[in-house]
Amino acid sequence: MARVSQEHLDARRRQILDGARRCFARNGFHATSMQDVLREVGLSAGAVYRYFRGKDELIAAIALEVFEEVAGAFDAASRSDDPPTPDRVLGEVMRIVQGDEEEENVPPPLLVQVWAETLRNEMLAEALEKGYARVRRAWVRIVETYQRRGLMRDDVPADHVARTLIGAAQGYLLQRALFGTGDVTQLENGLRALTSMALSGDTPGRPGRGDDAPGTPPT
Repeated sequence: MARVSQEHLDARRRQILDGARRCFARNGFHATSMQDVLREVGLSAGAVYRYFRGKDELIAAIALEVFEEVAGAFDAASRSDDPPTPDRVLGEVMRIVQGDEEEENVPPPLLVQVWAETLRNEMLAEALEKGYARVRRAWVRIVETYQRRGLMRDDVPADHVARTLIGAAQGYLLQRALFGTGDVTQLENGLRALTSMALSGDTPGRPGRGDDAPGTPPT
């Protein structure tokens, strides 16, 4: 019996994941059955279950792929001594998530379904928590670089800034899922305007702490 190559196994797994993405994006998570996935990919149940034991594992695998792509982009920025500004970092990552105009890499409605499933699916919740933690660590490194270079006020914990920037990305994707509108350029422009604001005592358009800003909290 001929031995199946790893390349063949990887290609088959990719085929299954791509078909599942299409099904879930088209019909929703709960309205899609494993039979729907089998028909979409044109494989037998045995062939698919060799890789994934069920729908939950498929969703978890897709979610992990998304976080890997997103975290990879953040990791690259975090390793730089001169990382791009937040609007450019988020814009780049959102374009990776969205893909091209013909077919979104990860349709926002699919992301919202995944987020909702974390409330009941412990395996999925754990997978997404790990991905989120990785993205947050990368953002913390980026923010700390901004602060060291004097580009961002340093009296706010880097983790607080990281969580807020991640929230901006999540909110952008949620708006696209709910209303079908929104453009990455709008997100970039909004962040650019917000980060240009100055507090009392700061130079307009420049980051600063202000005369009444509290001191740097202990780490």
